[in-house]
Amino acid sequence: MDLNGDLVLRDLRKEFGDFVAVDSINLTIAQGSFFALLGPSGCGKTTTLRMIAGLETPTSGQVLIGGTDITHTKPHQRPVNTVFQSYALFPHMDIFENVAFGLRRRGVGNVEKQVMDTLELVQLAHLARRKPGQLSGGQQQRIALARAIVNRPAVLLLDEPLGALDLKLRRQMQIELKRIQTEVGLTFVHVTHDQEEAMSMADTIAVMNHGVVEQLGGPLDLYERPVTHYVANFLGQSNTFEGTVASRDGEFARLATADGEFSVTSAQSSGTLAMGVRPEKLEIAETTGNTVPPTANQVRGTVTDAAFTGVSTQYVVRLRSGKEVTVFEQNLLFGRRAQVGDEVTLYWDARHSFALPASAAHAAAADGS
Repeated sequence: MDLNGDLVLRDLRKEFGDFVAVDSINLTIAQGSFFALLGPSGCGKTTTLRMIAGLETPTSGQVLIGGTDITHTKPHQRPVNTVFQSYALFPHMDIFENVAFGLRRRGVGNVEKQVMDTLELVQLAHLARRKPGQLSGGQQQRIALARAIVNRPAVLLLDEPLGALDLKLRRQMQIELKRIQTEVGLTFVHVTHDQEEAMSMADTIAVMNHGVVEQLGGPLDLYERPVTHYVANFLGQSNTFEGTVASRDGEFARLATADGEFSVTSAQSSGTLAMGVRPEKLEIAETTGNTVPPTANQVRGTVTDAAFTGVSTQYVVRLRSGKEVTVFEQNLLFGRRAQVGDEVTLYWDARHSFALPASAAHAAAADGS
């Protein structure tokens, strides 16, 4: 079967007894894109991948590639290959034969050019006659990738492929994976729990939680404009303020909270609301020496913790309400840094605030329940 086109998951659902692992998700993954399924263990991402591969049968719904329904097509008959965290290379075969294995199994005659071209792509052609045991972990992972790519599947599935590598090698492989995907133009569907990994490689990310897609979008949109508390806190850290919409000012709602009034981009004109802001968006007036712009959100507090991490200094500031917020200050300063016990003013551009639903507890309190 040689299919091309978008990969479509339509009302895809998987139940294991009473447990719903994947709850009727709908996704369209564009042909030639790098797509990531991101979420913690147990969120349904690997089960979704296994249904695409044909290793799990959906309870209901469809898997389509290029408009053709492959929901009940046997795994080996699908235009899909999978790269797992365990490389599963044949130890008794050299690298060339490992990569050639799928082609020979399909009865392809002269495999020399295809295999060597693919080894060139992963920059390991010079190791063609080595055995897997003579290669590093990163090299073995690239060979596993080459073995899948050489078959030119319509969709390449990657199940936590970098999970066994150390941090430095993992970051190098992230760059390599993106380069390879761009060069070959295949559809990559990558499952990971690592936010940095997903954001550094994927064109589009589906953030999953309890079997559903919480939010779908590009890395920048998801980070700057999360729409749920789960996404806001899974993709990095967020400081959250809850309150009641007091008024509107153009594109901004004015949110009255226990720590003062703040502006947040929102179409809401009444009721309860939460506002989030990332730690690196906050500035400390006393260390920057800046005058707080009149349109900025600002709040006073006391530094309770300061940790120098090299790239930045990370502060915890307790506000007058007792709430603690986190501030990441990039290390560009030559002068004095804030110290524990300092009274400081935090400020940030209102455009860096994002609106979130108010928690159930806050909404109930606002209603007098």
